[in-house]
Amino acid sequence: MRGSTPLAIAFVAPALLLLAAILGWPLISAVVLSLQNIRAIGTGGELIGFDNYAEVLSDATFWRAGGISIVWVLANAVVQTILALITALALQQNFPGVRIARTWVILTWIVPTVVTVIIWRWLFSSSGGMINPLLMQLGVIERPIGFFNTPTTAMATLIFINSWRWFPFIALMMLAGLTRIPSDLYEAARLDGANSWRRFIRITWPLLAPTMGVLLVIGTLLSFNVFDIIWLLTSGGPAGGTRTLPVLIYETAFKSYNLSEAATISVLATVFLMGFALLATRYISKTEAQ
Repeated sequence: MRGSTPLAIAFVAPALLLLAAILGWPLISAVVLSLQNIRAIGTGGELIGFDNYAEVLSDATFWRAGGISIVWVLANAVVQTILALITALALQQNFPGVRIARTWVILTWIVPTVVTVIIWRWLFSSSGGMINPLLMQLGVIERPIGFFNTPTTAMATLIFINSWRWFPFIALMMLAGLTRIPSDLYEAARLDGANSWRRFIRITWPLLAPTMGVLLVIGTLLSFNVFDIIWLLTSGGPAGGTRTLPVLIYETAFKSYNLSEAATISVLATVFLMGFALLATRYISKTEAQ
């Protein structure tokens, strides 16, 4: 077995080197760019050290965008987890058409983002949309609401739309975790007189926790980097109320024409995400070891 180790490394090394180059080269380029003062694509610049980092870290806009990003990630995590868990538990049941439901639940995830934006922009429109008349008929509101007119309503609407798009994918991952739980445990709990809530608390939730932990890390990274839905619907507005860090990076690079500063924000965001992923992974490993 020891003699086969060099041969195995020889076979794996080219793929690892290629992967390292694909992942590492953009990161290295971003770090180098953040240490210069290049403004527009194709223009030259000189090395200025950590001046960009000092400027970004002293900028209130950066910290506000970071705070909005954290709110965005946490809210999406809560909404998507609740919707996905309810959906997964429902799809775990045996009812007529469950296989069709498991197939069609992924439909919202495979719909192109532009199509999703067009549909929901029309539905939430204050003139001609269907959401406002429906809420008025139900007595929830008295007059039409401008869902994209204030920072609070715009952020809440974006969270709903993004969660609607992504929760089916998370639900399928949870469903895969639920199917790995032995049915004998549920049967034994029923014989002991445990109701549905106790079976969920004592069996489903603890055994689903490892899957939930992995989804938490992946979901956080994906939600943090969402740009398309936010930009297409609000472009970071109104009044910067939905300007997350990815939106700020885009505006800094292609509207303010400051590539080096945008690269600096990207590097800082990458360091934050890598730190979160590392800490979360270690915590999950320790929890599973216990």
